[in-house]
Amino acid sequence: MVVGLGPGEARQLTPRAVRAIEEAQVVVGYKTYLAFIRELIKGKEIISSGMRKEVDRARIALMKAAAGQAVAVVSSGDPGVYGMAGIILELAGDRVAVEVIPGVTAATSAAAVLGAPLMHDFAVISLSDLLTPWETIAKRLEAAADSDFVVVIYNPQSQGRRKQIAAARDILLKYRSQDTPVGIVQNAGRPEEKKRITTLAAMLDEEINMQSTVIVGNSQTKIRHGHMITPRGYVL
Repeated sequence: MVVGLGPGEARQLTPRAVRAIEEAQVVVGYKTYLAFIRELIKGKEIISSGMRKEVDRARIALMKAAAGQAVAVVSSGDPGVYGMAGIILELAGDRVAVEVIPGVTAATSAAAVLGAPLMHDFAVISLSDLLTPWETIAKRLEAAADSDFVVVIYNPQSQGRRKQIAAARDILLKYRSQDTPVGIVQNAGRPEEKKRITTLAAMLDEEINMQSTVIVGNSQTKIRHGHMITPRGYVL
């Protein structure tokens, strides 16, 4: 099973995800995410590793499953959104049966904190260029901006990757007003959650890091009573 943990807090795990973890004999995951479910995994065999070890974790998990053990591979958010589901399914082939158990992803958990910015069509784009060339990311940003999608930005900035968020903002400014609402949520759905609502022109003045999800509104997005809202088109 590939299990989505959502933001990480136990109260935001789905009942199916909780049951899958409880039923597992072996739990495999990135060490930071395993800390979120410390109480659920007591007494189980735990296999953890750091960043960029996703393929290794997948191979070990499938080896354990092929040997007849009940295995849960955990991902934050939803395992099918920049998570472990794709790797597991590609490597498993028809040798091991795989169930993907969804979770609340960063886009929707951050949107809930901000209000209702995703009420109309939106695009989710990661700025991490570890596996995707920047040229491809920039092309996708151009297309989403030109099409007036609300844009959700994952992995906006890290210690070693600081230029991409500024470049993304510049691309969006070619198609959007400087006053376009932008919501920035850090640690959505966790105790240390923070939110700021700003504008496209001023967004780089705010703290943005790898725990941030950035939501850039479309031409219709507005701020009402501290909430970021993208109208669906209803006559109110």
